[in-house]
Parts: sequence; structure tokens; C-alpha cells
Amino acid sequence: MTSTTAATPEVAPFRLFDLTVVRTRRLGPSILRITLGGPGSEGFRGGGRDQSLTLLLPRPGRRQAVIPAGGAGAWYERWRALPGDERAVLRSYAVRAQRSRPDGSTEIDLDFVLHGDGGPASRWARAAAPGDRLTVAGPAEPDNTAVRFRPPADTDWVLIRADETALPAAAAVLEWLPAGLPARVWLEVPRTEDRQALNTAAKARIRWLVRGEGAACGVEAVRAAELPGGTPYAWVAGEASGVRALRHHLVRERGFAPERVTSTTYWTRGRGGEQALAAEPAAATTGSGTADRRKAERVDQVAR
Repeated sequence: MTSTTAATPEVAPFRLFDLTVVRTRRLGPSILRITLGGPGSEGFRGGGRDQSLTLLLPRPGRRQAVIPAGGAGAWYERWRALPGDERAVLRSYAVRAQRSRPDGSTEIDLDFVLHGDGGPASRWARAAAPGDRLTVAGPAEPDNTAVRFRPPADTDWVLIRADETALPAAAAVLEWLPAGLPARVWLEVPRTEDRQALNTAAKARIRWLVRGEGAACGVEAVRAAELPGGTPYAWVAGEASGVRALRHHLVRERGFAPERVTSTTYWTRGRGGEQALAAEPAAATTGSGTADRRKAERVDQVAR
């Protein structure tokens, strides 16, 4: 008798999760933390560090986001098939922290910068209250392409540079760093009150750059610094022009190997989110192939 074994269904690295707002907390004048969880969060498997997910938000004038119908897989292709003036607005955010609950659910902390321009994410965050629902596209396995902070094994020290939009990711990275690893860190925020207490076992020298106090920000702050010797790894994230300038400085002026500098654009000055989406021909999907992983990488660079 010939026996057969049923094929194990493929687990998509990214899928849709229907989450509930558990609580909100103001961290400073510019930053609001929203904790998501509840039924529907089971199976969320973030990889820590700068793990990101994608929010599906209501369009202006709508109370509810128009979400792609169907199963968990290939959600992005179904989203693209919806009318452009109806489908949900996509925004990507770093996972500040995640916690497993005794009931099997997961709590996920997201920190929102409340921009004065009142973009879709800021509008949603300002109005969010416990019990509200939100659909996100997130990881179903920890080792996924939306985790970019990956220092090589021979790294002697790390450089971290982030503005307020990348602060949650930088804070999570600092918590992940191994004990005693030297780190030079520059964190830019709008106001003094936006600074946060950070936890790390690394040997980190953290400098806060407060724009409201006239601090020299961007590449100037790093250019003026004396950096450690040894083999570095750099992670640079935030506004596009600042990220490009600092990457150029590290590679061209400091001699960092290009492959040892991870740079991620979180937003683009003077460019709305829909413009950014139009410029990026693809975004996160749930497939596991190379093309799908490249799409997943691009969506996390959409302006907020």
C-alpha cells in the first residue's frame, strides 16, 4: 500500500491581523504610544530590533478603512485591485515592543509622531481610543525582511542615528544589543520633553539632539565626533535627505564598507504619503519568494 503525506501549508512571512486598541499613553508633546492586541493578534511573530509592520488606515473623510477581502495571503495584490480612491491608506511603523499574554494573544506597542500636517496616521492616532479596531500587515515568523538591523558577527561597535520617526526602532535595537558592545548613538527629537529613558546592556554613549534647543542635527553631529576604532556597523534611519547625507559621509568620508551601513528612509520632507506610494511601484505582500521580499522591503520605506 502506498502511503501519502499531506503537504504542510506554507506560512506566509507577512499577513493581515485584525487588532484592537488596548490603551494609549502620551510619551511627550510629539509622541503618542498606542498598544494594540486582543483577539486577532495570535500568530504575530516579530523579530525585534527594527521590526516594522504596515497599518491599513481609513482614507480622509472615511470612518473605516477599506480592507482587501479574502484570505491572509497576497493581501497587497488584493489591496492594489481596489479602487484607488477607496482602498485603505498604507503606513509603516516600527514595533517598539511586543509582549505575549497568558491568553495567547500578543500586545504590540507603536509610537506615533503627531505631525502638525495631520497626515492619515496622525489623524487616526489622535482619535484612537480603547476598543477601536485596526488592521495591520505584520510578520508571522520572526526572521523576516522587515527586520533590517543585522550586524555581521565580526562587528566591534555599532553606530545608530535616528530622528523621532525612527526613535522606536532605535530604542528596540538598543534593548537587543549584547551586553558590553560599544555603541555610539545620536537621537534627534523636536523638543526636550520628547526624550525618553532608554534601556540597554550595551556600552552605549547616547546623545540627544533637540531641534527646539538649536542642536546641530543630521550629518553635522556625526561628522564632528571621534569614532571608535575596529570594525563598525551602522544603522541610520529617518528623513530621506538626512539618511542619504549620513550614509554618504560614513562610506565616502569615514571609509565604512557600504554593506556595513544599513540605511532606511522613514519619511520624505515635502512629500505626502500617497506621493511616496505612487513612487514605489510595489509594497509588502505575504509571499515568500524573492520578488515578494523585495516588495516587503519597499513598503517599509513609505513616508509616514
